[in-house]
Amino acid sequence: MTAQIDTSASVTTVYKVSGMSCGHCEGAVSGEISEIAGVSSVKAVASSGEVTVISAAPLDEETVRAAVDEAGFELVGTV
Repeated sequence: MTAQIDTSASVTTVYKVSGMSCGHCEGAVSGEISEIAGVSSVKAVASSGEVTVISAAPLDEETVRAAVDEAGFELVGTV
């Protein structure tokens, strides 16, 4: 199951990330994912562990995994 929603102009994907516990965590994850080409918006929520990403096209999960890893957290998968 994938949580990608194609809205013609963009794709919204919700990822599950483990280890986030505060606003700083949210910022670190959002900052790293925002650097991926084609990403226009990132909203990380520590309390749920969910990260909503809006991009121009579907993202390669391994690229997102590397960005989350760089921030010091673990990508569990899509919601």
